[in-house]
Amino acid sequence: MKRQKTRFLCQQCGYESVQWLGRCPSCGAWSSFTEEKFSSSVKASSLSKQLTGFSSEVLKLKDISTKDFSRYRTAIKEFDNMIGGGIVPGSLILLGGAPGIGKSTLMLHISDSLSNEATVLYISGEESLSQVKSRAERLKVKKDNIFLASETNLQNIIDAVNKINPEFLIIDSIQTTYHPELSGAPGTVGQVKETAAELLRIAKSKNIAVFLLGHVTKEGDLAGPRVLEHIVDTVLYFENERQHTYRILRAYKNRFGPTSEIGIFEMNSSGLSEVSNPSLIFLGERTTDTAGNVVTVAMEGTRPLLLEVQALTARTAFGMPRRMVSGYDANRIIILIAVLEKRLNLPLGMQDVFVNIAGGVKIKETSADLAAACAIVSANSSFICPKDMIVFGEVGLAGEVRSVSLVAERLYEAEKLGFKKAIIPKGNLKNLSYRGKIDVLGAETLGTTVKFLRN
Repeated sequence: MKRQKTRFLCQQCGYESVQWLGRCPSCGAWSSFTEEKFSSSVKASSLSKQLTGFSSEVLKLKDISTKDFSRYRTAIKEFDNMIGGGIVPGSLILLGGAPGIGKSTLMLHISDSLSNEATVLYISGEESLSQVKSRAERLKVKKDNIFLASETNLQNIIDAVNKINPEFLIIDSIQTTYHPELSGAPGTVGQVKETAAELLRIAKSKNIAVFLLGHVTKEGDLAGPRVLEHIVDTVLYFENERQHTYRILRAYKNRFGPTSEIGIFEMNSSGLSEVSNPSLIFLGERTTDTAGNVVTVAMEGTRPLLLEVQALTARTAFGMPRRMVSGYDANRIIILIAVLEKRLNLPLGMQDVFVNIAGGVKIKETSADLAAACAIVSANSSFICPKDMIVFGEVGLAGEVRSVSLVAERLYEAEKLGFKKAIIPKGNLKNLSYRGKIDVLGAETLGTTVKFLRN
C-alpha cells in the first residue's frame, strides 16, 4: 500500500519543507509555499527512472568534433542577430513574456521559416489544433513540415518526438505540461523542474532544438522555480507590455551568444514583423519646437539606437516633489537632479520632475545621463535644444562628463538620419575614428554642455 505524504514547496526557488512557512528561508519570498501530496514509491521511481537517457563516453577535448554545431538561420534577422547568429542544434530556449504579447505568434513565424529545411513539432497545451491552425492561416503559415499536437502529458510528447524525429520541438507552454509519474498539478515547482529536466535530456540526446514558452507573474518574472532558468541554455523575454505597438525581445541568458543584443518587432494584423530601422521609428513623432526634448544614442549590444529623451518640470502641489521615470534607471535620474542642484544651482527642490524615453524602450547603459540632464535643464529653463543635435555621455557626481564606448558607431548612425551636430565627452575626442560630416563638440562638464545647447 502506497503511503501518501505531504510536503510544502516554495514556488519561487523550489525549497522543500515539511510544514508551511510564511517566508522562504532560501530566497526570502513571502507566502510562496504550496502543499503537494506524493507517495514515497512514486517519488523514488521518478528519481531513479528516466523517460529518456542522456550520456556520452569520455573523450579528449581535441578529439571532439563540432561539425554538428552549425546554426540554423531563420528568415527573421532580428531574432538571429539577437541569439548570436542562429539556433544551435540541441539547445534549450526559454521564451517568456506577458499574456498576449506575441510568444505563440513569434513561434509560428519561426516554425514557418525553419520548416523550409527541417521538421518542426509544435505541441500546444493551451489551444486546440483548430485554434492553432486558425492562427497559422492568419499568419499565412502553410508548410508541410510543421506537425501539430494538442498534448500536456510528457510521455505522449516523447512518443510523438520518437515517431516524427523533428529537428525542432516547441512546447507551448511549460506550465501546462506535466510528468505522469509525479502527483503534483501542472505548473507546480516539482512538475516544472522535472518536465524541463526531461526536455533537456531530449534536446541533448537527440540533438533537437527545444523551445519552451513560459508564463510570467504579475511582477513580470517567469512563473515557476528560478532553477528553470539555470536548466535552459537561453532565456528570452519580451520586455514591453502588450498595449505597445513595438515589442522588444531581449536575451537575459545565452550560452551560445551575447546577452546585450535586442530584437525589435512590430505587432500588426499579419503578426509580428521585424523593424529594420528602429531609430527612424522612435524619432518619427518627436517634436522639435518644445523645451525638454533631447536626442541621444544608446547602444544595445552592437546596435546604436537614436532615442528621444523627454523631460517635464512643474511646481509640486505636495510637500514632497515627485520623480517619475519611464525607460531609464530612476536612481540615475535622482542622482542627476542632485548634481544639477549642486553644480548648476538649478532650483529643483520644489519641482516635480518627469523623465521619459519615447517609444517604450528601456535604456540599460549610462550614456544617456548627459541627454537626460540636458532635457531637465531645458524643461526647467524653457529653452529649446537644437533639433539637429545629439547628446550622449555619462555624468559623474562632480558634474564631469565621462567617456563612453563605441562613439564612432553612434555618430555614423546619427549621420544617417540627418543630424549635423553632436556633443560628446571631451575624453572621447582623443583617438576618435569618426570621419563623417557631423560637427563634433567635446564637453568636459555638465555646465559646458548646457552652454553649447543654449548657443
